Amino acid sequence: MSTDFRAQIIAPAAAYGQGDTGLFPFDLFDRQCLAQGDSWFSIGSIPPGLTSNVLAELWLSNATVIVNCGRPSKTLAHMADTLSETMFLRLLRGPSSFRWDAILLSGGGNDLIDAASVGPDAPRDRRLLLRPDERTAVPADAAGYLSADGWHTFERHLGEVFAHFISERASGQNWHTPTLLHNYAPIMPRPSGAGFISGPWLQPALAAFGIPIDDWGDVAAGLMRRLDRLLRDLVAAHLAADPADTLVVVDTQSAGLVLAEPTADGVSGDWQNEIHPTRDGYKKLAVAWRAVLDPLL
Repeated sequence: MSTDFRAQIIAPAAAYGQGDTGLFPFDLFDRQCLAQGDSWFSIGSIPPGLTSNVLAELWLSNATVIVNCGRPSKTLAHMADTLSETMFLRLLRGPSSFRWDAILLSGGGNDLIDAASVGPDAPRDRRLLLRPDERTAVPADAAGYLSADGWHTFERHLGEVFAHFISERASGQNWHTPTLLHNYAPIMPRPSGAGFISGPWLQPALAAFGIPIDDWGDVAAGLMRRLDRLLRDLVAAHLAADPADTLVVVDTQSAGLVLAEPTADGVSGDWQNEIHPTRDGYKKLAVAWRAVLDPLL
């Protein structure tokens, strides 16, 4: 009879211990993982208990401990920053690092939102959206609202920060540690934030560019599909150069989350707010993660 184990999540400082506390007893677990990421690995609402995150809902076939360095609003551009991510880099590489069974990464989503939030006054190659005077009166599809020049800039940016992350991983004993990232899930832009001054995120950007509300879902879906292709292309290019490595994109876009209604300002579908799922939504995402992670562990 098989037994499932809920992943044990610990803070980075707990790995090394504090005061009289020694190293965390990693030997009590079958597998040890390191996680870095954004709110999908940490907090997606205020108060935090209103929802959950992917790691908190993760059940695996082996007893697994995950050292979680994730926090809200973190971008892939800063996940391996040598100034702000000293603890993560200490855990990843260097003389006091650990040899992990897998590295879990939730990154790229905030980079996309930040790029989409650049306003109409910015140069065309610095924003993802087109102004009304730059597009046809009735665009044929979601691509008609997007700036090709801006997307090329974003591709270069994400490629550079992805390469930096891989370079940091390659500089220590976790050179070929299996690394999993994901492609998020389709979201519905809407006036629903996470509390206080956090969010909404994509909806104000679409409104600023005069995009009709009936097209918000299609534009968001188009952006997420492009992010998916970009992440897969970056992984494929790396594996072509280093076939011995293990990099996997977890397909959370196909996890079956129910979209929110575009005018809902609270919980709707599988979404707590505009970009963060409910606890049930995170459970669906965790199933997709398990399907990929379990065989690797």
